Amino acid sequence: MVIQHDRLQRFIQAVFAAMGCEEAEADCISDHLVQANLVGHDSHGVIRTKHYYDWLLEEKVRTNRVIDVVVDCGAMAVVDCQSGFGLSAGKQAICLAIEKCREHGVAVIALRNSSHLGRIGHWAEMAIEAGYVSMHMVTGTGFGMYMVPYGGKDRRLSLNPIAVGIPVEGGDAIVLDFAASMIAEGKLKVALNKGMLAPDGCIIDAEGRPTNDINLFYGPPMGAILPFGEHKGYGLALAVELLVGALTGGGCSREGMQRLEQSMLSILIDPLRLQTAEALYSEVRRYIDFVKSSRTVSPDGEILVPGDIERRTRSQRLKQGIELDDETWRKLVETARAVAVSEETIRQTVEL
Repeated sequence: MVIQHDRLQRFIQAVFAAMGCEEAEADCISDHLVQANLVGHDSHGVIRTKHYYDWLLEEKVRTNRVIDVVVDCGAMAVVDCQSGFGLSAGKQAICLAIEKCREHGVAVIALRNSSHLGRIGHWAEMAIEAGYVSMHMVTGTGFGMYMVPYGGKDRRLSLNPIAVGIPVEGGDAIVLDFAASMIAEGKLKVALNKGMLAPDGCIIDAEGRPTNDINLFYGPPMGAILPFGEHKGYGLALAVELLVGALTGGGCSREGMQRLEQSMLSILIDPLRLQTAEALYSEVRRYIDFVKSSRTVSPDGEILVPGDIERRTRSQRLKQGIELDDETWRKLVETARAVAVSEETIRQTVEL
């Protein structure tokens, strides 16, 4: 199933509007999800729609929430998302951060009590569009506690993604976006829908034994995801868990959580308060060119920097469309019908 991105976005917008989202929120959510698919992060794309709907039915997320600024001290703020859709609440928080950075040259936003915040690189891209350097760290309070500490069998950490955005004047921005785990849980969902196995060295079963069977990860009893780089990924995940969980007030991972409550610590910097544009961007471009000039191991190899693959995938999918596996499309249609989206809207999404 290959669908043009604009048709897919209209369809997803209609689904969320039928769930009760106001137009602006439905637009925001559908744009974020489809943009994730466009850049190749299918794990954070429209596959999430049914999960969001299930959470809504279970009252684990609420529509049309406006963030509550509970602490505001100039360049810093704490915002409570009131259990709203993270894709909407996250956008509100980053817009606030951009306003503060414009005024103060730096902004620190501690966001808490949000549902799933989606692809974290999206927030770095928003800051880049405003001309700002940024870093974003995310954790949960335990509902998404899928990762073991290095050497352990029991899940104790969220996957704790980090995103860094660096604007490049006259060139392609650097967007680094990764979790501290060997694989994102959403990528396991994608693989499961396609009937595939997990890559080697990514997951373990409930007894700590390595496995490729994704069903053994989901259980019951539930297995776990391993940290990347052994002790290094574990150490990074632990630092993010403590920094974000404590500084936002959202709390670190713990057992018994019945809904996803994510927190995000975002730091934005106006680089032109520190350097002139000429000095800054000439050095950024020089160093990127220097890195890419490295000899490659294979004759046809290429040195890439963070963001290159996403840009190429986006360019390709804008032309060719977004491919969805049969199971993902089936669940999208099932959700659309459950919220009374018309059969005509469903048909128009896929017709040539």
